[in-house]
Amino acid sequence: MGRYAHLAYTDSVRQVQSEQGSAAAAGRRLMEGDAPEPLTAGEADFIESRDGFYLASVSETGWPYVQFRGGAPGFLHVLDERTIGYADVRGNRQYITTGNVRADGRVALFLMDYPQQRRLKIFGRASVQPLEEDPVLTERLSARRTPGHLERLMVIRVEGFNWNCHQHITPRYSEAELSAALDPVRTRLAALEEENRRLRARLGDDA
Repeated sequence: MGRYAHLAYTDSVRQVQSEQGSAAAAGRRLMEGDAPEPLTAGEADFIESRDGFYLASVSETGWPYVQFRGGAPGFLHVLDERTIGYADVRGNRQYITTGNVRADGRVALFLMDYPQQRRLKIFGRASVQPLEEDPVLTERLSARRTPGHLERLMVIRVEGFNWNCHQHITPRYSEAELSAALDPVRTRLAALEEENRRLRARLGDDA
């Protein structure tokens, strides 16, 4: 978390940490160094298993903007230990994130695992790439992507990341996650219904 802390813990943040009694603990993070942090296999597996994430950018006037991007797990690709990317498809055609990134590539990502109450935060520098600029990369990022009209590639160089505290994350489940969780219940219910059918048939024979 060293690099992440150096980016997040500004002077005003450090002042509040001091006021609230967490300056010492936060200071230990700053001692971990300021080199860009490489993604490990654990981060890569988590990133590529997500079916959505929140992407924050900042405008030229300083206003933040947060957008949700979703798709099949794996649509957000880990290209190497410092780079992630995805194939960007047409949305409501406001292009706020695209415009913001063109002016200032600094972005933040929130990747959530609601059932397991896990959260990965990433700082990075994003760039927009035309589809024809790198056909090999376009093919790679298009192999698994959000359905829709493909317009561009979004490539993000990771500066730092942090696994955030699980507090206050309300567990939520997607349709696919609920289906998997309910499979044993459905199996047990089917077995009980079959057992009930056999017992009823036996009672009928006894009568």
